[in-house]
Amino acid sequence: FKFDNLQFNVEKLYLKFIIVLMKNIGFNFDTTYLNLPNEFYKEQNPIHVPMPKNIVINDTLAEFLGLDLSRIEDNALAKLFSGNILPEQSTPFSQAYAGHQFGHFTILGDGRAHMLGEHISPNGNRYDIQFKGSGRTPYSRGGDGKAVLAPMLREYIISEAMHYLGIPSTRSLAVVGTGESVRRETNLPGAILTRVASSHIRIGTFEFAAATGNIERIDRLLNYTLKRHYPELECSTNKPLALIEALMQKQIDLIVSWMRVGFVHGVMNTDNITLSGETIDYGPCAFMDYYNLETVFSSIDHSGRYAYGNQAKIIQWNLARFAESLLPLISDDISQAVAMAEAIINKFPINYEKKWLVMMGSKLGINNIRAEDKILINNLLDWMTTKNTDYTNTFKDLENPNIISRDCYKDKTFLGWYKSWQDRIKKNCTSKELSHILMKKNNPLVIPRNHIVEEALNLAQEGDLSLFTEFLDALRSPYNIKDIPNRFLDPPPKDQRVYQTFCGT
Repeated sequence: FKFDNLQFNVEKLYLKFIIVLMKNIGFNFDTTYLNLPNEFYKEQNPIHVPMPKNIVINDTLAEFLGLDLSRIEDNALAKLFSGNILPEQSTPFSQAYAGHQFGHFTILGDGRAHMLGEHISPNGNRYDIQFKGSGRTPYSRGGDGKAVLAPMLREYIISEAMHYLGIPSTRSLAVVGTGESVRRETNLPGAILTRVASSHIRIGTFEFAAATGNIERIDRLLNYTLKRHYPELECSTNKPLALIEALMQKQIDLIVSWMRVGFVHGVMNTDNITLSGETIDYGPCAFMDYYNLETVFSSIDHSGRYAYGNQAKIIQWNLARFAESLLPLISDDISQAVAMAEAIINKFPINYEKKWLVMMGSKLGINNIRAEDKILINNLLDWMTTKNTDYTNTFKDLENPNIISRDCYKDKTFLGWYKSWQDRIKKNCTSKELSHILMKKNNPLVIPRNHIVEEALNLAQEGDLSLFTEFLDALRSPYNIKDIPNRFLDPPPKDQRVYQTFCGT
């Protein structure tokens, strides 16, 4: 009688039992990315972690995806979302891509991520299911391939907040602890995030294809992307030009949404710009408290390249890099291809300006925006910069008819602006009540305030998820909240302001 062998056999039987149960969870993988040339990916399983433990599970998202996680117990879920046990039909792999990081081109890839596969939801939509922090890959470039708890919880809470703010975003299905310490500046608890995305195809994926010098690979990637995200463009006369135009419009819509809520991405490298138009990679991101176009949080953005006010310019620059990767497919005459691509990219400022004006008009309750309204908008923003006022709360205060009775709004400049704004509202095409509704739909009451996020993450690292859970509940109803603590609504006192955020790598 050998106890060790018996224990080993029991564990094997237990794992087999869990795998059988997982068939009933509802995963439905149909991974088409693996049909691309194998230069675009490498198959490899996540590393085994010693003691996986559930930290947070997104049951609402699981239900949306058609997954019934109640069918297996917590320990088995932790094994699933750590990669210790893989669902049937999953073929884990990591993607190759390149990117311009702070303007400098480099070959990259998933250095700490493994794709489980493409899950087909009950409504027929396709979603990537990806682990982040799941160990070394062929693209780790000397890194350990691991992640720590706080940055994974940051991505969870910010990505969910973005979703409920109505902004296209990747989402978070789960965070599990790995039961091991990960060395960064100090030893920190390890964790793995399960991310859900329409896809992980990036501008950097096309840059990688172009860097290989193989036009057939670029064409394969182009057609795959069109089929997956832009089927309406598959019959276009010039498919690459049509894709550049369509992506430009999606990215304009995305950046305008960021600007609406004061979101600062922090690391807008080309490998962090998706072809689906979703926000991805919540590393050194943050939400602006006090309005200033020069707002920067990222600890590695020393020049302000990715400051709040530069985000539109950077997206145009990134789109130009995307267009460069498609030049051989646009025309055999490269000079002509450049001219054709530039004709599209050069339309960016005008298109962005129009959509930005409409968005800002909506924040002010103006439903028939005009070019001259830009003066009214900029006068308010200039006043906010000078007075260092809170971006989110100022627009919410404007919904209050008694706003000018408050001391902070008795400023002579503001009172003059307020009268001009009230006169402008009278020229709307709809009633004052509908104008008020328009403002409520576009001005969130609560955002992921950086100081609250940081406090919640610090507590979570000590095992206390109470603030994280309470704050997340509030962020799920950002436009219509009752009985929410004032501390979630107020800007931070001076001693709690967050000036820097970090990538976590």
